[in-house]
Amino acid sequence: MKNFNPLSFLASVGAGGIAVGPFVFFQYLIPHGKGLISMPQVLDHGAETGNTAFYFLMMAVMVIFGALHFALTFSLLYKLFSYSKTPDYKSYISDPQRNTSILAVFTSIGMTFNVFIAVVRFFVPSMQQNFQDLMLPALIGWAILWVLLMSVEIKVLRSAFEKSFDLNKLSFGWLMHPFALGMVTVAGTGIAAMAKDPNIAHTAAFMTATSGSMGFFLLFVKLFSIFQSHFSSNGMPERQFLPSFLIVIPITTLYAISFFRLGHYLEHQFGYHFDAYFKLITLIPFAFQTWYFAFGISMLRNYFRKDFFRKEYYVTLWAFICPFVAYAVLGSFVYNLFLQTPVLKGVILLSLFVGIIFYAIVAIRYFKYGKPQVTK
Repeated sequence: MKNFNPLSFLASVGAGGIAVGPFVFFQYLIPHGKGLISMPQVLDHGAETGNTAFYFLMMAVMVIFGALHFALTFSLLYKLFSYSKTPDYKSYISDPQRNTSILAVFTSIGMTFNVFIAVVRFFVPSMQQNFQDLMLPALIGWAILWVLLMSVEIKVLRSAFEKSFDLNKLSFGWLMHPFALGMVTVAGTGIAAMAKDPNIAHTAAFMTATSGSMGFFLLFVKLFSIFQSHFSSNGMPERQFLPSFLIVIPITTLYAISFFRLGHYLEHQFGYHFDAYFKLITLIPFAFQTWYFAFGISMLRNYFRKDFFRKEYYVTLWAFICPFVAYAVLGSFVYNLFLQTPVLKGVILLSLFVGIIFYAIVAIRYFKYGKPQVTK
């Protein structure tokens, strides 16, 4: 396992995101009353509108990619455990140029919580009926993940302060810090928003405010540093680093949803009302994502024309899936709260479809040309 690259966990993150995407579509585009939508409600709406076949297709995506997420997560965790016993791991974890990729592990496990809430609960009636009973076990499991992430995060940041490295070699992959913190935070805000027990909700809210503020701070600091590095360098980065250019989009989706859920937490626990807040906290990030997506695709135009279809595989190709899925997810929130138009609905479905296509392309490339990746 000397050549194992933790960025391989982006494959399981992408699979989990695709699995969650149809659920978010159902949740925010199908009328169903309060609470999380369930499969019978989707089927009833499909029978009323004649969309049953389409809804079955969306549910098939949830099942296939949900199962793939769990399979990849467990398989990659086993490989990571084996890699952690090698001499290369010690030098890797202390190297600020390489060790940020370890945070992809926490991004994947954080996504697992979302898959449980969105996908597993959707199909399992017993989870729907006993949902509140699961809040305490969920909080305990999530808190363990939170503690591990914060300890590793601080260790990785400390290595960046203690050891010198070339700032001109920074890439958007350095944003794995706010990405991992955002993914774990958004899972915690789900517990804070949905738990009826005040002690559970307040505990989750405080912990997510801690990790969320850290991630939000690092997002701005690192994004500024990365753009400064790119502006001071000549030309575009190496092609292996270009897929991470769009990672800003899923990160902004995570923090937008986190702020959205914290608003619901405040409503449920303290009786506040945030109608305008919910609209702004989803609309503004979605507007930002729209122009950034156009800018990013424009920047990657030559890459797609000259490099993307080469007969090769590199682990960062998995970074192409999350931006499209994240754009569809946040778009579903905006559709529900602000802009209920057929055009936006079409954009949501197209973005999710493109994410699936990219996943298939990268998976095929992996099986054809993939070799164990050396951490860089």
